[in-house]
Amino acid sequence: MATEKQFIEEFLEGLWEVRVRPMMGEYVLYCREKVVGDVCDNRLFVKITPASAEMLADAPKAPPYAGAKPYYLVESRDKAFLQRLLFAVADSLPAPRKKK
Repeated sequence: MATEKQFIEEFLEGLWEVRVRPMMGEYVLYCREKVVGDVCDNRLFVKITPASAEMLADAPKAPPYAGAKPYYLVESRDKAFLQRLLFAVADSLPAPRKKK
């Protein structure tokens, strides 16, 4: 099952510095221009980092697609929580490498 465009629009509404980019039939989630997770099958997956581990201690881990490493499956739709989570994950990741 592919992610529906309506799900993406509802998810992004009201979030700052967050965007998605289509990739392989699903979506890659960016925050502050860093890859922080995936949106697959109408579910949000966030990279496992110290920041996400602290905020999602009880969240299940699952691969967003076959062959991927596990990510946290985020079930909350609280926009304020999601904004804090995505900023925390982005801030804990290294800066993206410059393209040559």
